[in-house]
Amino acid sequence: MSDPKVPHGTAMEFATVSGLIVEQARRTPDAPAIAAPGRMPLGFSSLAALAARTSAFLASRGLRRGDRVAVVLRNGPEMAAAFASIASRCACAPLNPDYREAEFEFYLADLRVGALVVERGVDSPARAIAARLGIPVLELTAVQTEGAGTFELSGGTQIPDETAPDPEPGDTALLLHTSGTTSRPKLVPLSQANLCASARHIARTLALVPADRCLNMMPLFHIHGLIGATLSSWSVGASVSCAPGWDSTGFFAWLRDPGATWYTAVPTIHQSVLSAARARGGPIGHGLRFIRSSSSALPPAVMHELENVFGVPAVESYGMTEASHQMCSNALPPGTRKPGSIGLPAGPDVAVMDASGSLLGANATGELVIRGPNVTAGYEANPDANATAFTNGWFRTGDQGHRDDDGYFFLTGRLKELINRGGEKVAPREVDDVLTSHPDVAQAVAFAVPHPRLGEDVAAAVVLRPGATAGERELRQFCLERLAPQKAPSRFVFVDAIPKGPTGKIQRIGLAKALASRLEVPYAAPATAVGEAIASVWAELLGHARVGANDNFFALGGDSLLATRALSRVGLMFDVEAPIGSLFRGPTLGEHEALVEGLLLDQIETADDGREGGSHR
Repeated sequence: MSDPKVPHGTAMEFATVSGLIVEQARRTPDAPAIAAPGRMPLGFSSLAALAARTSAFLASRGLRRGDRVAVVLRNGPEMAAAFASIASRCACAPLNPDYREAEFEFYLADLRVGALVVERGVDSPARAIAARLGIPVLELTAVQTEGAGTFELSGGTQIPDETAPDPEPGDTALLLHTSGTTSRPKLVPLSQANLCASARHIARTLALVPADRCLNMMPLFHIHGLIGATLSSWSVGASVSCAPGWDSTGFFAWLRDPGATWYTAVPTIHQSVLSAARARGGPIGHGLRFIRSSSSALPPAVMHELENVFGVPAVESYGMTEASHQMCSNALPPGTRKPGSIGLPAGPDVAVMDASGSLLGANATGELVIRGPNVTAGYEANPDANATAFTNGWFRTGDQGHRDDDGYFFLTGRLKELINRGGEKVAPREVDDVLTSHPDVAQAVAFAVPHPRLGEDVAAAVVLRPGATAGERELRQFCLERLAPQKAPSRFVFVDAIPKGPTGKIQRIGLAKALASRLEVPYAAPATAVGEAIASVWAELLGHARVGANDNFFALGGDSLLATRALSRVGLMFDVEAPIGSLFRGPTLGEHEALVEGLLLDQIETADDGREGGSHR
């Protein structure tokens, strides 16, 4: 029951996801909860009813309070509604729909789920893994004629269950894996209370009110999109507009229809927004009152340009999965925003600790530590990780930094070896294990290399077995068949031995510097006029004066968003259609030049065949 003394729109201290949704439905039943481009919005009363129907369906399939349900859905309103509905009864475990079969096998087994939810008609490799593991598959069908996000579930075996108690605050609501530096990612259970506390913290930091609408382009299998955009909005009775993901064409239309008062994203998306805005030219119609950035460091120059282009403040926040997202944030005006800072504590307590466990004062460098109601109680089934992660009740973030005299925190480096590829954390050991499973590879070590847009990218040092002939293209394809694209190395360095430190241990973090000369490639002019034309497109998109045949699109500063634009530009130029993943499989100019040449040759041969066929009619 709501507190009559709490003003409408205040982030109340809900303790469960179901309690939050039911209370907002009681207070403002017709207010929109979920919107989507070209769709009728879904009101809070409808969302609450959908959650109740879903809870009853899950109960009828024998899923009790706290049981685990994996969700593999594309980004969009149905994914947001599924998260709310499933977390209202069970523990929701969203997974990246782009995972390969081997990844699904690991995650589904590690999660010990009682059911898998997939979209009807979508042939995900998760289906085959679920069948192999004996996991019931529930199919989700979107109901397009009703509010955005409305869906129906089907499948599974009906198991009568007369008891369907609501979750308690301490029950697990969300399960996410956070990649570690070992081959086994750590499983983070987040309680109902953890999620609600973080949503409340974010709403207060951003001064959200019911009239606000967040445009979310972040993946909803990630803590940023789920809590930073979605649950934080619902906690005050505001709405979230669920886009299918970043799209340079759709973005400016989405700002107006269904409309948004703010959006939150990682810096790479902000940079793409600015690039699209520059290409578009002219004034941008919008109703934004601020822009939020999180999940990796926002370059001060990007922050300033966002503010100049949109005329609203850009706010940088600091978050991680183990904190249910937000830990620190810069303030909205009239509060102080410090470019380059992650801001003030914004929910949990934040401090700086030395290696012995002592807390440090202002301007002293150490490890950032946190504690509070949004922080996980610990990794699941991982006592070794918990022993090192918690000290005197504080959770060690693995990030190095300090706070200034005003209490603002600054990051100066990472103590962990995770590769932060544009906000997507990649565990290098996972990449190592895939590469060393190739029969030609004797040893492999993945490491971070600087990237002008993503912050960091994935590279790998490889030692081949005697007499082996595997090259960069073969190993890249091998990785792409076993890893999500963002985990596959964009560059390979073939060495006789992996560089080691004074003690004989491989120092992963120092490999980029140790192998810097090997990462450089000699310039070679494009071989054909086609190559020269592609080089001009790449040079313009990536901001380089000269691009040669040996240059790697991603090493020059490209990312998946720019790759899509490059493929589109080249396709229009030559009237060919290169496969969407072709730049991941062959990222050098020479490889792409050969691909386009082949497509052009196919066109000529097809035209010749058509003319020959016509002469016989």
